[in-house]
Amino acid sequence: MSDVDGAWISLFSGGKDSAWALYQALERGLNVERLVTVHPTGDSYMYHVPATELAGLAAESIGIPLVDVEPADFEADSAANSSVQGDDELEPLEAALTELDAERPGGIAGVTAGAVESEYQTSRIQGMCDRLGCDLFAPLWQEDPRELADAMLEAGFEITIVQVAAHGLDESWLGRTIDAEALAELEALNEEYGVHILGEGGEFETLVVDGPHMDRRIGLEYETEWDGTRGTIRVTDAQLE
Repeated sequence: MSDVDGAWISLFSGGKDSAWALYQALERGLNVERLVTVHPTGDSYMYHVPATELAGLAAESIGIPLVDVEPADFEADSAANSSVQGDDELEPLEAALTELDAERPGGIAGVTAGAVESEYQTSRIQGMCDRLGCDLFAPLWQEDPRELADAMLEAGFEITIVQVAAHGLDESWLGRTIDAEALAELEALNEEYGVHILGEGGEFETLVVDGPHMDRRIGLEYETEWDGTRGTIRVTDAQLE
């Protein structure tokens, strides 16, 4: 992969997987000129949903300009199947990238993505990259989840859980930092309930509040919202420390 012929764009939610893909791209010396965050308004088949509004703070800390993509409505249509919705959700992202491709002097060289095992997600992003004529850099793709998690912690990522929706994940996980102890518990939950260690199935969502690619840590104040089976943090204040 080379950045000689254009700029790299990082699909970025602020969560650990997209942040790790970005970090790996920067470590390789890829010329990442823009972060792109999609802000779904409801449940999404394609995108990380909670706390994407914090991606702007993360981008400021990272020092790369952020492009926000805000489709009119991503609420799941009961009449549409997941394949149709996934294609529909990709349209505003592809439109935004097409604009960036036209604006950049050398066009877009490639796109980074944080997919681990989702063929559904990756095949659509690959198809989009093929249409744009650019590369896809997906360094997490089909890697061992535990090894990826360990690598993130070893690199210095501070990862906060911002949403949970799975058996075995109760309200105490909201706002929890993923560390070695949390990973051991997630491995046990994986064996008992099938919870994916990286939350690839939507079992939990995260926000990277600090890391080696960031100049300043994101400080959060929040309240938890819990309905008995799933929950999220509602951020009341967030700032760069």
